[in-house]
Amino acid sequence: MAGNRSFTDYVASRFYNEFYSAIEKYIGKNPDNLDLNLRKVRNIGNVSLADLEVKLVSINDLPDMKIEFDVIVEAEIEATEADHHYDDYDQCHQWFILRCTGDLALNLDDFEIASISIYSQKNKMPKPMSDALVPYISKEELETVAYDFLCRYYPETLKTPMAIEPLKLAARMGLEVKIADIAENLSTFGQVFFHDYEAEFYDPGKNQKVCTPVKAGTIVVDPKAFFLRNIGNVNNTVVHECVHWDKHRKAFELERLYNSSASTIKCQVAGGMKGSNRDATDWMEWQANALAPKIQMPLAMFKTKAFELIKQYRNELGTSELIDVIELVIDALAAFFRVSRTAAKIRMIDAGYEEAMGAFIYIDGRYVKPHRFKKGALQRNQTFSISAVDAAIQSLINQELNSLIKDGSYQYVDAHFVLNHPKYLEQDIFGQTRLTDYARTHMDECCLVFDLSVRAGCAERYHSECFLNRDETSTISFDIVYGKGYQFASQENKAKLLANELAENARIYNELPNSFTGSLKMVKDWRKVTFKELEARTMLSERTIRRIFNGEEPGGSINSVILICLGLHLPPEISNHIIDKSPFSLNNNDQSHQWYRFVLTHLYPQSMDEIRSFLQKHGADPL
Repeated sequence: MAGNRSFTDYVASRFYNEFYSAIEKYIGKNPDNLDLNLRKVRNIGNVSLADLEVKLVSINDLPDMKIEFDVIVEAEIEATEADHHYDDYDQCHQWFILRCTGDLALNLDDFEIASISIYSQKNKMPKPMSDALVPYISKEELETVAYDFLCRYYPETLKTPMAIEPLKLAARMGLEVKIADIAENLSTFGQVFFHDYEAEFYDPGKNQKVCTPVKAGTIVVDPKAFFLRNIGNVNNTVVHECVHWDKHRKAFELERLYNSSASTIKCQVAGGMKGSNRDATDWMEWQANALAPKIQMPLAMFKTKAFELIKQYRNELGTSELIDVIELVIDALAAFFRVSRTAAKIRMIDAGYEEAMGAFIYIDGRYVKPHRFKKGALQRNQTFSISAVDAAIQSLINQELNSLIKDGSYQYVDAHFVLNHPKYLEQDIFGQTRLTDYARTHMDECCLVFDLSVRAGCAERYHSECFLNRDETSTISFDIVYGKGYQFASQENKAKLLANELAENARIYNELPNSFTGSLKMVKDWRKVTFKELEARTMLSERTIRRIFNGEEPGGSINSVILICLGLHLPPEISNHIIDKSPFSLNNNDQSHQWYRFVLTHLYPQSMDEIRSFLQKHGADPL
């Protein structure tokens, strides 16, 4: 389909004569009703229509394929002098409004002007449509529109929680669903045909496209979708096309008025993200994407089922915390309503369960643990969770973030920048650093917030879920930026929790000598660590460590110095001081060194096993 077809342009061209005739008759019968701004003419003798221009068409959606529309016209009128002693005339402009009707199923051949009057103000249409004949549907209206759809086609889903059967829905709408290979590369999952057509489908046996007759009212789904995606997404595809049939036939018929060969709306998968200027096709896709999951999971019944499952899993696991069961509930809802996990997660958020925002976040090859936060703490395009690569980049290039974390008050743990305090961080029995249960249930207190924006992926297909779809199967990647002031770990809170520790760190830093060995000895005594203990932590031999401390190891390396700093769990500023005074330096052009700097800044309180595992995972040379 063409991106933008203009109904205004179409009627202005096709029905110009009808508009001209109607206004001409009105002027002839109602000369006294005209509001003409005369300058030369003293007494009006004759009034005639010279020309007209259609300025605006306001469209109202009617049942079936009928529409009514107000055509606002600027008419150029000539008024002549009645007194024969004068030969003057005036050219004036008068605006008219013509109420018209027509049936798109009849190609507007039944066009009729129902009324005409002097234009005073634009009439408000009950069911307004765009100039491309796409219905106006705001985000706030989506639930109401979905409810109306179900009232007409599947009312039982509004009384009892149940899964919609897409084939039954299609049949009730007079549609037939067929399975066919649409494209070789699976660029198209589904399409709906509005008219009989000789369609081209890919034949895998012949490895070529073949022509196949398709009847009007046919939805075609590519069978590869069943294997490459899940049944939930296949069901969504059918419902998605049903929405197109219900909401966008009039837009399609407008396309046919311009292009009689048009037959279908094809829903393609495209990479990248379009700008803010959307055309009619974009809006149709947005509406179908947004409405399909709301139709599959009616809000009231979804809430009923969600409450039932939450109660069930809480009882089974013996917990009162919603985040302990949130992922189980999401998966159970997905299975019950036969939708994707992502769709069920988003619907949970729609239903008021913001805890779902912290569920099924897939980062660095794994799911982070579910977490929750104070209601309203995050906007829909924000997150507490950030990959190690993004964390490293942001800590280097974002000065605001860098200034906040350079003192070591935040530690990077489980894909989050967490306030470094025992209230929020602890070691498990294996010595691994993790978030406390309190932290996982109060993320707004202790974690920094980052803004998400879509970088690439199936932007149109996932329009309604793009900011939340960070599932393992997601094709979307994100740009992540520090949230600039949205962090809830305030300076006041930080100062309160970390005052003593930060003061002690500052004291030691200010007392450090300007020598490499003198600084090493001072921080070793400060940490009360023996050479033997340091050997166990760093895997450097005790002899090597002693020689480094005594300045007898000129053949050492930056790796040895880093290992000692990490083994002593030194805050970033102190580590930087020791490295600066050493015979060695970090090379910012070396990728491994970039990761070394990251762990020195953000992971220094963690065990060496954790740090080594982190470095190995991200391809850094081992320490």
